[in-house]
Amino acid sequence: MLQVKKNQVIDERGDFIYLRGMCIGGWMNMENNINGHPGDEHGLRRVMADMLGKSKAQFFFDRLLDYFFAEADVVFLKECGANTVRLPLNYRHFESDAEPFHYLEPGFRRLDQAVQWCAKHGMYVILDLHAVQGFQNSDWHCDNSSRHTFFWQERQYQDRFVALWEEFARRYKGNATIAGYNVMNEPIVNAPAGRFTRAYKPDWETVNRVYRRVVGAIRNIDPAHIIFLEGDCYSTQFDGLEAPFAENLVYSSHNYTRAGHGPGSYPGVLDGEHWDKEKLRQLFANHSGTRYAQKYNVPLWIGEFGARMDGPQPEWSDRCRSLDDQLDIFEEFDAHWTAWTFKDVVRHGWAILDPESEYVQRIAPILKAKRALGLETWWSGGQKDQPFDEVLNKAIDYIEKTIGDPEIDHDANKVHMGQALLGGYVPSLMLPTFARLFKSMSENDLDRVLQSFAFKNCKIREDKTAVLKKHLHRKG
Repeated sequence: MLQVKKNQVIDERGDFIYLRGMCIGGWMNMENNINGHPGDEHGLRRVMADMLGKSKAQFFFDRLLDYFFAEADVVFLKECGANTVRLPLNYRHFESDAEPFHYLEPGFRRLDQAVQWCAKHGMYVILDLHAVQGFQNSDWHCDNSSRHTFFWQERQYQDRFVALWEEFARRYKGNATIAGYNVMNEPIVNAPAGRFTRAYKPDWETVNRVYRRVVGAIRNIDPAHIIFLEGDCYSTQFDGLEAPFAENLVYSSHNYTRAGHGPGSYPGVLDGEHWDKEKLRQLFANHSGTRYAQKYNVPLWIGEFGARMDGPQPEWSDRCRSLDDQLDIFEEFDAHWTAWTFKDVVRHGWAILDPESEYVQRIAPILKAKRALGLETWWSGGQKDQPFDEVLNKAIDYIEKTIGDPEIDHDANKVHMGQALLGGYVPSLMLPTFARLFKSMSENDLDRVLQSFAFKNCKIREDKTAVLKKHLHRKG
């Protein structure tokens, strides 16, 4: 069992362990920009069931998950030097909204199998509840298309969240393959109806109360496992978190940067600012999570960061240079890390689906429409070279002119209106179009197409491989 000793993670011999590895995004918590579909996972599952029938739709999702993450993926990561996988989980695999507090064995069996593979190959597992009951943030990655975050206002969702973690604790108590429990991914505590401005005021009283409650509930059952706690505002704000209040707590920040996402050269000028390694170092040193960990002398784990590789190919080397510099800096600060993400259709993945694979070819019209509408870039309000951006700007200008309130932040309004439209309504509108692509296929055909997600059929990014292996193999 891993334990916390001051600001270090140690094993049973007392040796320091640095957790380094990958997040397996898109597996037991599907995400549209990873798996290629539009919209949110629960909406996709509903529409697929309506279009294909419940049995065939269940077959589709079971096979997708079977091929997306299997023992071959664990073997590859271990051979590359990783010692940890972070498994993002959607509560819907373990509990039905129709039957709260009743737990679903198929979801636990799938998770158990992954844990067993990791145990066999000497890998640690961090269980990450990425999508919680009632939605902990307003975005697609917690399976939310409504933009509302009911979790923080309604006790019923908090009760179910705590009870599910008690169930995880009962099942995994004493399992040394489990490095620990990442109880909640990227909370947004104080945006109950979504976000409308850049300004954000954390609700520290609420997040501290929820964290104390869930940690206490887990500790009553499992006193030994590490518990990982994230900051507010997508794990970027920690200043109002109370001091560590229990043994074996590790704090987790997420550290995405413009240098890792582009577009543009690195080192170089991005969005009017010069980006280089020293800027990345200063950003990390001044990050709220870094300062919190130093203040309280506790371990810091960078649960997510990454290099986005779906831009122009000449810029891929720039993204890899920024990734290399970022990892150097994490190691200067003795931070643990898991990169986002291991496998996807094209964007962040280390292993990507073959562009010529049956799955990618079949969903090509969806991918084309998503690019044209900016559905893969809605988080930034669209891209200037996309025709739809002009349409969005006209709509925003008309709305702001009609409302006539000079206090509306135009740039923020564009981002958040883009999120509401391009992250919610439009992708949901496209779900039947996606489902029809598979409607006439037999189960044998579906199985063949979904083998596109199998590790042996994926392409490995050699440029990213060189950077990651360099740091995964680093000692101490």
